[in-house]
Amino acid sequence: MSGFSLFEKTSSFNGVYITLMVNRMQMLYFVIIMPVFLIYPYMIWIIIIVGLLSQINIFMLSKWFNSNYASRGYEGFAELFGERSVRLLSFIGLGFILLKLTVITLGYVEVTQHFIFPSLNTNWMILFILLICWYVCSHGMTPTIRFVVIAFLSTAWMFLLLFNFLFQPFNSIHDLFPLLPYEWTMKSWKAVVFIFSALSGPEYLVLLAPWFNTRKKVLKYMTIGNVFTIFEYVFLFIASLFFFGPHYLEENRFPMMEMMRYLESPVFERIDMILISVYLVNFVFAISIFMLLFYGATRIALKRTKDQTTKSGFAVCCSIVSICLFINNELLWKKATNQNILLELEIWAGALTYLLIPLFLFISLRRKGRV
Repeated sequence: MSGFSLFEKTSSFNGVYITLMVNRMQMLYFVIIMPVFLIYPYMIWIIIIVGLLSQINIFMLSKWFNSNYASRGYEGFAELFGERSVRLLSFIGLGFILLKLTVITLGYVEVTQHFIFPSLNTNWMILFILLICWYVCSHGMTPTIRFVVIAFLSTAWMFLLLFNFLFQPFNSIHDLFPLLPYEWTMKSWKAVVFIFSALSGPEYLVLLAPWFNTRKKVLKYMTIGNVFTIFEYVFLFIASLFFFGPHYLEENRFPMMEMMRYLESPVFERIDMILISVYLVNFVFAISIFMLLFYGATRIALKRTKDQTTKSGFAVCCSIVSICLFINNELLWKKATNQNILLELEIWAGALTYLLIPLFLFISLRRKGRV
């Protein structure tokens, strides 16, 4: 098959794109199930504190963007770590990317089946989403990054629809107490790990550094995206506390979606169906980015970086992702116990990558004397 370029840098993006990508990659499947993991009101402070700690990671990532290695992409990584080490890290990264792809895709599919198409086979929905993502990412990395603007404008405003839930007559300020824990339990530690994992995603932007032309103000742009995410998480959690109360949050599989079912409109009867459908745009953006990263990591692991990207190679990688999704859906996700295992793996994997990647890059730059 004829060659085509997926990773050609046809244009450079300014810091606004970094802000949008940081925010949208932090607002994926975990935001839908967040109240199930954050039950007690004092966990508002956990969101804020962990969000501020996340800023340390943002700072370390910004140092990578400011380095001379970042703009050179693979060559920069190879010069810093060595070619063999980069190939090994790419091979390991394939597993983390595939796990994230699996959880966010199957998670959204489950929500769609639960609220919109209860009798439809989920494999058809997976195929439909993958076809859309394949179409988006087949145009290359540059158009896919540009797609974040559409994803942001389509979904970032949705949390404002829940603003009315803060002022319902049945709300009680006591639903926000206690603000300090009586005791620190294992659930509290799991909430910390969950929020840290939910804020992950920006660490993958280090692989996209050649497509950004900003260097000096990258910390500012990444900080804006991270702060906006923290605000959204705090707002959504407080709204869910008022609506359900702390004693009933863990009884619902998808508290956010259940709240949206109570939204009323003189035009549309089921607003939640529309919102779930529109939110697919954000998932399409994220899945498309990760599919391109999966293909790029595969090329590095197989030592094909100097070869032209091909339609056949890209098709093979997309097929591998598709097969893994179908298998995981049938064997793991449809069973509650196995689904919890996948969720736990992604929570810990997300927290691990968000902790280690910025730290590893920052230490490496310090050793080279470039920080």
